[in-house]
Amino acid sequence: MKTALIFGITGQDGSYLARLLLSKGYRVVGASRDAQMASLENLRALGVLDQVAIQSVSLTDFPGVLRCLSKLRPDEIYNLAGQTSVGLSFDQPVETFESIVIATSNLLEAIRTIGAPIRLYNSCSSECFGETTTPSREDSPFRPRSPYAVAKAAAFWQVASYREAYGIYAASGILYNHESPLRPERFVTQKIVRAACRIAAGSKETLELGNLSIRRDWGWAPDFVDGMYRMLQIEKPKDFILATGKSHSLEEFLDAAFRAVGLEWRDHVETRKDFLRPLDLRESVGNPARAAEVLDWRPTVSFEGIVERMVSAC
Repeated sequence: MKTALIFGITGQDGSYLARLLLSKGYRVVGASRDAQMASLENLRALGVLDQVAIQSVSLTDFPGVLRCLSKLRPDEIYNLAGQTSVGLSFDQPVETFESIVIATSNLLEAIRTIGAPIRLYNSCSSECFGETTTPSREDSPFRPRSPYAVAKAAAFWQVASYREAYGIYAASGILYNHESPLRPERFVTQKIVRAACRIAAGSKETLELGNLSIRRDWGWAPDFVDGMYRMLQIEKPKDFILATGKSHSLEEFLDAAFRAVGLEWRDHVETRKDFLRPLDLRESVGNPARAAEVLDWRPTVSFEGIVERMVSAC
């Protein structure tokens, strides 16, 4: 039985990944900064809470990371932890940097120190590419435009450096936006879906948003964790983009969500200038050709299907 250690197991991706790995016969251990205080609702919602073990480990504490890895000797590590909000990173740039860059350094150095054949998956982000007019590929240049993107770009190159210098099996998944009913409401997609459901149920609220013209490549979260798993099963580690190859505007997302509950979004939405980010990307879309060719990975749920599934889970 293989052991998988998931940092960030309580989040959207971590919970879906735990379910996937359990279905493949893994022993799954999750790591949280404070296991006693961590919210376990996502794991409970997926029916896997009683099948995983949760340990208290902070990725910014190197001795603690080293002790954890020395004790568990996992076959695979999935690093999904860290500050994940682009918008929040403008308000908390130092916390964002430490939770991503220092954390990744500690993991890589702990793996090198132990010397065991541990395979590491590192979650990177499409935000690293910055503004794009054509679908980005794995060799497209990084032009990060937020503290979050800068941190993710730095972590990406840390992983590449340790892979090349020390022969560590480490790979980064450059993930585009991916959604599910487990998304917290601080993310704009879930904010839209929850508001649409409340308004359809009789709420008189007005949904306040920022820029509706931004375009993103939105995929289905369970598809993306399947891609993470596949990245660690090939013989030699490589970095991969996970994306759908298609972009949609936030206005399209709004329209799909409100239509799903029988409403016209324009009757219930206002835009506010103070909701705009200091820097934002007009469009972000990826080319998943390498993942399709090497990993036999493809998205399975359409944009409309993603919105419908999120609405139906309200």
